[in-house]
Amino acid sequence: MSDKVFIEGLQIDTLIGIYDWERRIRQPLRFDIEMAFDNRVPAASDAIEDTLDYKAVSKRLIAFVSASDFGLVEKLAEQCAKLILDEFNVSHVRLKLSKPGAVRGATAVGVIIERSRA
Repeated sequence: MSDKVFIEGLQIDTLIGIYDWERRIRQPLRFDIEMAFDNRVPAASDAIEDTLDYKAVSKRLIAFVSASDFGLVEKLAEQCAKLILDEFNVSHVRLKLSKPGAVRGATAVGVIIERSRA
């Protein structure tokens, strides 16, 4: 299946980082997410109940990430991918987590991971 539902540029503020100064401030993170989902059913029915509701995914990620307190973006990305696979009906997720301003001279740094349901 090659259908995908995506969320691009979802910005969420959270505590993230390993340095003392990072542990005292909330920092913005940016998420770009692609989720494998068979869109033929919602295309045929035109019903929201049959879709992968990207608003519901976004709200769940905002709640989770806002309340999180990880040191590494790698750990946070892994947990977000697991959440999407466990709580939403997707077989595969590609998640790009960017940390803007983390390195002088770079727009952002971060990780890209892809995970599939076992």
